[in-house]
Amino acid sequence: MAVLLLSEVTDGKLAMDATAKAVTAARQLGDVTALCCGTHAAAAGESAATIDGVSRVLVAEDASLGHRLAESTAALIVSLAGDYEHIVAPATTDAKNVMPRVAALLDVMIISDASRVIDGDTFERPIYAGNAVQTVRSKDAKKVITFRTSTFEAASDGGAASLQTINVPETPGLSSWVEDKVAASDRPELTSAGVVVSGGRGVGSKEDFALIDRLANKLGAAVGASRAAVDSGYASNDWQVGQTGKVVAPALYVAVGISGAIQHLAGMKDSKIIVAINKDEEAPIFQVADFGLVADLFEAVPELIEKL
Repeated sequence: MAVLLLSEVTDGKLAMDATAKAVTAARQLGDVTALCCGTHAAAAGESAATIDGVSRVLVAEDASLGHRLAESTAALIVSLAGDYEHIVAPATTDAKNVMPRVAALLDVMIISDASRVIDGDTFERPIYAGNAVQTVRSKDAKKVITFRTSTFEAASDGGAASLQTINVPETPGLSSWVEDKVAASDRPELTSAGVVVSGGRGVGSKEDFALIDRLANKLGAAVGASRAAVDSGYASNDWQVGQTGKVVAPALYVAVGISGAIQHLAGMKDSKIIVAINKDEEAPIFQVADFGLVADLFEAVPELIEKL
């Protein structure tokens, strides 16, 4: 079976981690063709060609595909769909915008956040904030799927796929770019960081959240936050980890002042090592933590920073 994978391309660069993890899932379904598209996508296509498991790369460059306009990208994918049984993507913010449109245009269901491939028709996906796993079997001739990348290992490099530049169909003209507002940061990107330090409501204030920043600086980590901390104005919405935020699976996740509501656990419980610091010994976070410290964070974190 043939698989078309929408690669994650941002500002002309391939998001290697997300794309490589999606390749691991996609190659269980068949021969993988990666699609790299955008205003500038040639360099991203060259990077995708090096991923082991990718047999061919399609590069589509056009101004209509820039600025993450989902309608134009969906139209491009549908124009290519005839040659593929599976159309897949990593479950990133962009793909969650594009792929439902693709499914609607093809008049098929979408299988979102798939965490396991059973066979070409059958997949597993988490539901109820990760407290249950749903097995889904699709009878559609074409399957449209997004993969939860936190559950797959990244494919290695060393591939040598062929590259082909393709024509772009006429844009449907349903949307236009106005402006981008991007928060600049020197930190690792949250969803692909190897270490994440997250703060919760227990941090107490936006000013005290600087303590989380200091610990993250010592560890070279990305900064995350619970929804309670975001809703309280302590942290940026971009940092939210959980069911309604970002899903992360770093090698090390440090939860500071986070009680561990199921909505938050849904976004980080696949982390390899979880460390929790909370003064409430009954906090649910300790049920998933590999290492738990029952302590006042305002005493424990400064001491930890000092020792680091």
